[in-house]
Amino acid sequence: MRVLVIEDDPDLNRQLCDALEDAGYVVDKALDGEEGHFLGDTEPYDAIVLDIGLPKMDGISVLEEWRREGRKTPVLILTARDRWSDKVSGIDAGADDYVTKPFHVEEVLARVRALIRRAAGHAASTISCGDIELDTRVSKVTVDGKPVKLTSHEFRLLSYLMHHQEEVHSRTVLTEHLYDQDFDRDSNTIEVFIGRLRKKLGSDCIETVRGLGYRLKEPTEHGK
Repeated sequence: MRVLVIEDDPDLNRQLCDALEDAGYVVDKALDGEEGHFLGDTEPYDAIVLDIGLPKMDGISVLEEWRREGRKTPVLILTARDRWSDKVSGIDAGADDYVTKPFHVEEVLARVRALIRRAAGHAASTISCGDIELDTRVSKVTVDGKPVKLTSHEFRLLSYLMHHQEEVHSRTVLTEHLYDQDFDRDSNTIEVFIGRLRKKLGSDCIETVRGLGYRLKEPTEHGK
């Protein structure tokens, strides 16, 4: 899962990025509104954390532009505690949620998790597919109740597939949600990660749709 952080305070930006990366997300960052708008307009993100008071282009204008252009990415805005009007403006501009400064990073993480879940149609913190379960709160995966150890890339790939079950995803789309903008992307590596997940989770948990990509489906036996 991939998140964009747009915050002009370098220390706060770094703090948010570090926390999101530690939680298992791929993170891109921007320090002004123009760069943030460009990234949100050209890269596929699962959620965006957007500060209101940005140089070059304010956060409300950035958000309004995205919504006018039909961008539906979930957006969490950051507002000053004493500016209730920012919250109203942000929600009216198309924000999905907000956090007031100063805040605890854990609250931001929880709200980002919730935004991504709701955007994919999941209400609960635990997402299931057959006997595979993903606990989004602690980034834990189990099969038939038994924990499964995954690498960071395997977890990111499975998390995206779990959030978007029964949908077919091309290698290109999966690659875009697995790596940040600066990474030298190679969609062929997706096949390697798919193979590893099948070995760890069950051979029939991920279906290859010829010519289109991959789909996580609910198997009957999970290869047992």
